[in-house]
Amino acid sequence: MTDPAKAIRIGTMISASGGTAAQRIATIADMGFESFEPFFWQTTNGQDIAELGKRCKDAIGERDITMSTIGMFGNPLEDQDMDRQTLQGWKDCIDNAHHFGADTVAGFTGRIRNKPLTDSLPQYKKVWSELARRAADKGVRIAFENCAMDGNWQTGDWNIAHNPDAWELMFNETPDDNIGLEWEPCHQMVYLIDPLPQIRKWAKKIFHVHGKDATIRWDVIREHGIFGKEKFVFMRTPGFGDSNWTDVISELRLAGWSGSIDIEGWHDPVYRDALEMTGQVRALNYLKDCRGGDYVDNRN
Repeated sequence: MTDPAKAIRIGTMISASGGTAAQRIATIADMGFESFEPFFWQTTNGQDIAELGKRCKDAIGERDITMSTIGMFGNPLEDQDMDRQTLQGWKDCIDNAHHFGADTVAGFTGRIRNKPLTDSLPQYKKVWSELARRAADKGVRIAFENCAMDGNWQTGDWNIAHNPDAWELMFNETPDDNIGLEWEPCHQMVYLIDPLPQIRKWAKKIFHVHGKDATIRWDVIREHGIFGKEKFVFMRTPGFGDSNWTDVISELRLAGWSGSIDIEGWHDPVYRDALEMTGQVRALNYLKDCRGGDYVDNRN
């Protein structure tokens, strides 16, 4: 019998921009991760994405590990050289996702820089309507990470998909069934939004989940406010932050959700650098415990 717990897999992100994604997968494949999300930052650097997908699958070999989502993070809405590389990267990832076994490509929407969020909507509609059609033809879904990248409603450089008011506007402009979210609680908590109720409302639009949490220092907020001199919130690896991931996963299950929760590391103020994988493996085991164990019914 297939383990029903693994309808939700626990994995991690793998940087693919530097050409060493397959080697990295081979290095950590036996640590217990059940999925990987290879991702590019702004550019694929001219890599043959189809060949990379095959090498990543070869690195996994016969292990029970999936790659349901690949990432392409940058700003495809503007026309600087790197923006054009990001847009081409999205097209290449959509066209070649199947070589990874993936059915979802995730990243930022992009944004008209230093302008109010609503100023980006016409260009958002133009670019993403076309990419949604391209993706639908390939059986691919598009998922926008709910990360503000230090932006807000009035200004920003990277992404408009960072809060529910923006999601309403975006999905009105692009009502395509294959456009949704790469969701995580951390990016909502940074703006003091309660993330858990979002699952109940937006579950049908959540295509992929990042494993990242936050610690909010309420004592600092009460004394200094937010976005002031004193840091009021820290991004954390799951298991070290404020969220109860048993509740997160329970809400996902109640909504009928299945897929991968891939840990987004490299942000924790404590478990970083030499302690990065210590933190990630702790998060892996913590999230597996929250999900439920690897029970197999051996009854005949």
